Amino acid sequence: MTPLRQRMIEDMQLRGLSARTQEAYIAAVRRMAEYYHRSPDQLTEEDLRKYFLYLINEKGLGPGTITIALCAIKLFYERTLRRQWPTLQFVRPAYEKKLPAVLSRKEVRLILTAVMVPVYRVCLTTIYACGLRLLEGTRLQVPDVDSGWMMLHIHGGKGKKDRYVPLPEPLLKMLRSHWCTHRSPLWLFPAQPSVIQRQHNIAPTAAPITGSALHRAFSKALQASHISKRAHVHTLRHSYATHLLEAGINLRII
Repeated sequence: MTPLRQRMIEDMQLRGLSARTQEAYIAAVRRMAEYYHRSPDQLTEEDLRKYFLYLINEKGLGPGTITIALCAIKLFYERTLRRQWPTLQFVRPAYEKKLPAVLSRKEVRLILTAVMVPVYRVCLTTIYACGLRLLEGTRLQVPDVDSGWMMLHIHGGKGKKDRYVPLPEPLLKMLRSHWCTHRSPLWLFPAQPSVIQRQHNIAPTAAPITGSALHRAFSKALQASHISKRAHVHTLRHSYATHLLEAGINLRII
């Protein structure tokens, strides 16, 4: 690791950015350096201007992706290199407000039924039934289930905030039944052993299922259920909120 990258990582740590945000920012600065085949500290303000025009006009990236690149590059030049360049204040990706895809209750049932691997099916069901984000679902631990209060304790959600969410009784029964299939002392949804581990009877590493694996399981189930909507795992969270609203739950409570 170069001293320059280490310095940027330290600056991000001082800002309290999450590990995923740090990875995204490092990747954004790396892509810019690869585009010019030069170290980013050797680029000029005019290089930055041309790079953002390239992202917008040639690459055709969306506002969200450009915003991530802008935030990363601004942090690198303004904080790490201490360069206050007007171009970084001038760049403003076009604002878009898109409505998220929402699945009906029937469509949710079709998709969840089409998930073949039990651990993925139960995890996706939990995400929908409790309105969780992807990593909040995959990283649930056994102590997070409070059957006395019928609540799930979510640790380190967006903005590093903890919260409690209601735990439906049918979901509690499903989680108990699923836990009996693996009996992990820590993870509700432990990663499945690999083919090599099964062949050689090697104990799997204690880790939860990954977000990418859950994404793939959802995509396969979506395709198998012949639903044409552009849905993904986070769509279950949007659908959860919409279905509560349709059921008459007050918007402030949701």
